Amino acid sequence: KLCEGILNILEKDTKTSCQVACLEALRILSRDKKVLVPVTTKRNMQILMKLAKLDTVEDPLERVSEFPVIVEALKCLCNIIFNSSVAQKLSLELNLAAMLCNLLQKCKDQQLVDDIKCFDLRLLFLLSLLHTDIRAQLRQELQGVQVLTQALESSLSVRWTEEYKAAEDRDRPPLSLQETDCAIEALKALFNVTLDSWNVHSKNESHQFRYMAAILRHCLLTTGPTEEKTEELH
Repeated sequence: KLCEGILNILEKDTKTSCQVACLEALRILSRDKKVLVPVTTKRNMQILMKLAKLDTVEDPLERVSEFPVIVEALKCLCNIIFNSSVAQKLSLELNLAAMLCNLLQKCKDQQLVDDIKCFDLRLLFLLSLLHTDIRAQLRQELQGVQVLTQALESSLSVRWTEEYKAAEDRDRPPLSLQETDCAIEALKALFNVTLDSWNVHSKNESHQFRYMAAILRHCLLTTGPTEEKTEELH
């Protein structure tokens, strides 16, 4: 009942601070599988997707004041999808992976969106881990390899000297914690999406995998903010 009450409030046009507080409470409650059973419905998923700006294809991410709401809604969706097989099935019906890829594209060349990007990537990782149909959809329909590789490239701030050769800067400072976390989530999602890619058939696929290999090499030469984070990144 508490979760349902929170979602009823979130469905209304309430203040940003209220939305964040409700989402934080829902995120904590959504760690309990028993609590999730009655609230994992199509309607409730759509409420969270709307708050995460996953229902708007064209609208850019402009209002910085809304960013904390987007991040908390994505965190809630991560918990719910991880803990609920019903939510995993609904995510395919609601075309969640396509919406996440679209949101990821909106994050390109944007300031202050690292947290949005990180939890978007984490959700793509979870979907590709827990639902084989979504893994196939990402690979075949949504150009998931390209989208995720570009996200990884952006997180690592790769500069190119040749088509498949990244610039090596030995004096470059370590990645920030946010950049490292985004890169790690992108790598995890890429692993799932390319898991069954034993045969590369097209010229475009061949280019995509050579491009990815160059970025992965660059990744191995990159350090994170701490020794532990560098090890996790590698």
